[in-house]
Amino acid sequence: MQDVSGWITADRLGKRVGPRVVVDELTFSAEPGSVTGLLGGAGAGKTTTLRMLLGLVRPTAGAARINGVPFGALEHPARVVGAVLQGQGFHPGRPGCAHLRACAAAIGVPDSRVEYALGVVGLADVARHRVGRYPPGMRQRLALAAALLGDPRALVLDDPGAGLDGTGRAWLRAFVRAFAEQGGTVLLTGRQLGGVERTADRVVVLHHGRCVHQGEAAQLPGFRPRVLVDCAAPVELAAALSAAGLLEIDLRPGRGLAVSGADPGRVGDIARAAGIPLRRVGLEPVDPGRLPGYGPTSRVPG
Repeated sequence: MQDVSGWITADRLGKRVGPRVVVDELTFSAEPGSVTGLLGGAGAGKTTTLRMLLGLVRPTAGAARINGVPFGALEHPARVVGAVLQGQGFHPGRPGCAHLRACAAAIGVPDSRVEYALGVVGLADVARHRVGRYPPGMRQRLALAAALLGDPRALVLDDPGAGLDGTGRAWLRAFVRAFAEQGGTVLLTGRQLGGVERTADRVVVLHHGRCVHQGEAAQLPGFRPRVLVDCAAPVELAAALSAAGLLEIDLRPGRGLAVSGADPGRVGDIARAAGIPLRRVGLEPVDPGRLPGYGPTSRVPG
C-alpha cells in the first residue's frame, strides 16, 4: 500500500454555487518535501480550493484528501495539517500568548508548544502584548504560530505574505523552505510568481476556477514577472531606471510603467534617489493568457 502520509491531493475537485462554477475539476497534488503554489488573480478559486481541502466548504464534485482521507476523517487534524486562512479573527484585548494557549488547549497539546511556536515566528518578545496592538504582519505571524502548535506534517497557507514587510517576507520564505526541506508539505496561494510564492517547487495556475498550467516553477513558460509602477512622472522615472541599467521598460498609458529584470525594492530605491514619488509599486500578477493550455495532470497517490 502506498504511503500517503503528508500528501495533499485534489482529484477532479469542483465547486458550483448555483449556475456559477467556482472551481472546475481541479486535479493536483502537494507532496512531502516540497512547496506547491496555487497562483491566480482574484476570483481564481484559490481560497475556495483550500477551504474544500480543509473541510470548510463541501465540494460539489470530486474529492479532496489529506493523508489519503478527507479532512473530516483525520483523527487529530491539527497534528496533521496547520492552516492559515484569510480573515482569521483574534480577540483584540487578549495577549498573543493567551490566544495561543487557548488554541493549544483546544487541540490537546501542552503549553510548551506555545513557547516553541512563539520563538519560531519571532513573537516571543511581544507575546504578552494585546493582539489589538499588533500590526498586520505580527497578526500574520501569530496565525502561523497557531498553525504550528500541533507540530503538523503539512501547512496550508492562504496568501501568507499579506501584511508582511520586506523583512517579514524574507523570513517567511526562509521558514517555508526550511519546513519543506525537513520533509514537510507546504501548499500556499499567491497572485504572482514573486515574493513568498517564488519559494514554490511546483505551481498550479488557476483562472476562473480552471487549471491553465501546472508544473515545475522553474519551467513556468512564457512568464517573467514585471514590476508595475504607478507614478505621476513615468517619463522621468523611465529615464532614471534606464540610467541605472534597467532597459526593459514599457509605458502603460495612464498607469505608469512596467519594468522587467528588477524587483519592487530596487525600483523603489531608484525612484527615491531620483526624487520621484511612487503611488504604487508591485509585481505583475500571473497572466493566464501568457500561458499555454492545460498542463499535465499531477500524479495523485492512490
